[in-house]
Amino acid sequence: MAQPLRIEVSEPFRDALTRKTRYKCWYGGRGSAKSWCVARLLLIRAYRERIRVLCTREFQNSIADSVHQVLKTQIDSIGLSEFFDVQANKITSKTTGSEFTYRGLHHNVSEIKSFEGADICWVEEAHNISVESWKVLIPTIRKEGSEIWVTFNPDQEDDPTYQKFVVNPPDDAIIRMVNWRDNPWFPDTLRAEKDYCLRVDKDAYEHIWEGNTRRISNAIIFSGKWEEKAFETPENARFFFGADWGFSQDPTVLIRSFVDRDCLYIDQEAYGVGIEIGSETEQLFDTVGESRKWRIKADCSRPETISAMNRHGFDIVGAKKWSGSVEDGIALLKSFQKIYIHPRCKHTIEEFKHYRYKVDRVTQEVLPIIVDDFNHCIDAIRYSLDGYVMKEQEIDYSLSGLRLPGGQRHAG
Repeated sequence: MAQPLRIEVSEPFRDALTRKTRYKCWYGGRGSAKSWCVARLLLIRAYRERIRVLCTREFQNSIADSVHQVLKTQIDSIGLSEFFDVQANKITSKTTGSEFTYRGLHHNVSEIKSFEGADICWVEEAHNISVESWKVLIPTIRKEGSEIWVTFNPDQEDDPTYQKFVVNPPDDAIIRMVNWRDNPWFPDTLRAEKDYCLRVDKDAYEHIWEGNTRRISNAIIFSGKWEEKAFETPENARFFFGADWGFSQDPTVLIRSFVDRDCLYIDQEAYGVGIEIGSETEQLFDTVGESRKWRIKADCSRPETISAMNRHGFDIVGAKKWSGSVEDGIALLKSFQKIYIHPRCKHTIEEFKHYRYKVDRVTQEVLPIIVDDFNHCIDAIRYSLDGYVMKEQEIDYSLSGLRLPGGQRHAG
């Protein structure tokens, strides 16, 4: 019988062997010791009982591309050398018969599909895993009680792995963000590198060290155009109200804004998911001041919703749409000298941080395609300016003669 072991791992990993879940995922920035901790946990379990571990990644041209060396190093580090046989292309336990094998997923479908009996599959560098590879891998790990362990440093927000485990995580899962702060062995050499990166390139720091998805500044549509700022709303403000209706898991949104001296101010928001049209939406909209006093411009694709809300005492009309109306609305918003968002409008702030153009995965070229995400509040703001947003060939950034406080007109 295997002797008890006390092997140290960082806090986010300590329940990995005691909580039974189908998926266990740890993601985050550099220096978090993700691979070390997972390797230690798998070795502990392999020392205690017979298991078969499949170690995979998208691309593996040779054993050097696998986690073989990480496992070998940890066997030596935690004093288990006498219990494991480390061969050139696999590792086996001398006492329990446990086995670690390695496979690349890319262009290796038949071999993966034929793999039998894995108790745990460790997917390393999982940000590279394609949709097709996930479709093959998940049903392959089909033994009763089997688990899929995932580790990765996030790259782009629309990567399949990030979407699957962070944006829309499965129910039967442990999902943990792990960063350098969680690593009790974080070395001074890396600390100096981290601090230098923070000083010279904050976007790179957020991606590399904090584990956030990579931001290419010129792909962020409103980069440098908006600012989070606490401000007072003038008593005589001319308000713009815009609404976006929720579908399924999408939120229902109402945004209030006003214009002052070439700047757009967004001062209130209402945001609810799973809101029923009727009394629930009425209550939601009533949280925004003067929402019954001013006309609301809304998504015109739901006329029945507009009619229902009007019966509840609101004045709502559908905003016009045409081919290119999204781009034209963005052009108008970008023509403001600045867009100020009150800190209480947290969902609007989140969207302005992430609303972006698509980026070519290979060349990193920013493409003229808007990613359909982080856009519900922004859509509501566009709708609110209906009548001032015009087709590109007719565009006029004067807000149709709107008189702004201070006697100025908005000009883009």
